[in-house]
Amino acid sequence: MSSEVVIRAQGLSKAYSIYRNPADRLKQFIFGRWKRFYDEYWALKDVSVDIFRGETIGIIGRNGSGKSTLLQLIYGTLSPTSGVREIRGRVAALLELGAGFNPEFTGRENVFLAASILGLSKEEIDARLDMILDFAGIGDFIDQPVKLYSSGMYARLAFAVAAHVDADVLIIDEILSVGDAAFTQKCMRFITKFKEQGTILFVSHDTAAVVNLCDRCVWLDAGRLRKVGPARDVCEEYAAAIAGESESPDVFKIGGVRKGGPMAVSDQTDVRREILRGSNARNTIEVFDFDPNAPWFGTKGVAITGIHFTDPAGAKLLTLDGGEEVVLEIHGQAVQDVRQPIFGFYVKDRLGQRLFGDNTFIKYRHSVNPVRAGERVSASFRFILPYLPSGDYSVSCAIAEGSQDSHVQHHWIEDALFFKVLSSHVVQGLIGVAMHDITITIDQGSTRSNVEGV
Repeated sequence: MSSEVVIRAQGLSKAYSIYRNPADRLKQFIFGRWKRFYDEYWALKDVSVDIFRGETIGIIGRNGSGKSTLLQLIYGTLSPTSGVREIRGRVAALLELGAGFNPEFTGRENVFLAASILGLSKEEIDARLDMILDFAGIGDFIDQPVKLYSSGMYARLAFAVAAHVDADVLIIDEILSVGDAAFTQKCMRFITKFKEQGTILFVSHDTAAVVNLCDRCVWLDAGRLRKVGPARDVCEEYAAAIAGESESPDVFKIGGVRKGGPMAVSDQTDVRREILRGSNARNTIEVFDFDPNAPWFGTKGVAITGIHFTDPAGAKLLTLDGGEEVVLEIHGQAVQDVRQPIFGFYVKDRLGQRLFGDNTFIKYRHSVNPVRAGERVSASFRFILPYLPSGDYSVSCAIAEGSQDSHVQHHWIEDALFFKVLSSHVVQGLIGVAMHDITITIDQGSTRSNVEGV
């Protein structure tokens, strides 16, 4: 990422005139110099942000918060009521399904239309047409009117055009949510490669995707800029705010601070365990201390007092091995009476992606385990720890009350416990799993033989 500003928004605002009845429009036209006959609705109010070359920016917020309006103002499909925006370079925007498409034109004709709007000459479009059609993958429908297309086909064609116009800035507004899984993965591969030299504005309700893709995040709330900052921090605060909407403001709190990094302190055995243990690919994991001051939110009817790993016999572990059985213990103390506590956890990588996790609800859904004020309560999760790639990880944990669908969040701590994987044989994927057996079989005509490993 460079220090060059490619998008600058200063005081961007957009207001719409809302008329209570049709006659008020005529009154406004005739008497508007002396009296206003409409109400103003500010979809966006005084938003300022600088976006740098090579940066990927996520834009989050509830429905109606102004996300799409901001993108349309930046792209130029809407004119601001006040404020200015500056853009350097070619912009390709996927603001809504079929934006820029003529429904009566065929898909092929709309490729030429949309690409020419984005600045390509006819010769350039001709040279890239086969690549665009191959990326879209809609077959013979390319010569049918796009009014016959499904939402997924719209998305395929729109993204295919945007991916082949050599844009400097790519704007994406929730369009990936309508594609099938295979096409979405194709788009994500393109986005990952585009990030190497281009600037991306990415709107999504999927905060995990925002954390994974984005460097910074813009949080809009009711048309106003609420926060700009590192994607992980902003998304966590946004999630906490959403979780607290249904709670009383007198009891639901948000607190804690984010530190720069961690502070130091059977028959399911993998068939390769001994080999891995004796090699430099051993999945060695260093565990750090529980951080009670990590970012948190909740009512604190039950407060988390500790979290740590132990072996199956209950001995606290400071180092772990991937592929081995471990126990994760979460301890808490009730501040008030709680009828049915639910303990849960997530293990996340350094980008905030949730790799795995679980909670106690399913096992105890048919039983009542009340906890009285002042009592201590704990939960343990025993499992085979997956093999993890080298790097930094964290455990977020929570205690809630109710059910999976409807509950009160008493205490949720983000990054309550850090651990570091020092070495690993996992080089592809997010996690590796224990292999009960691995066999190579060679078919030699009428005979079959198994090849023994070392």
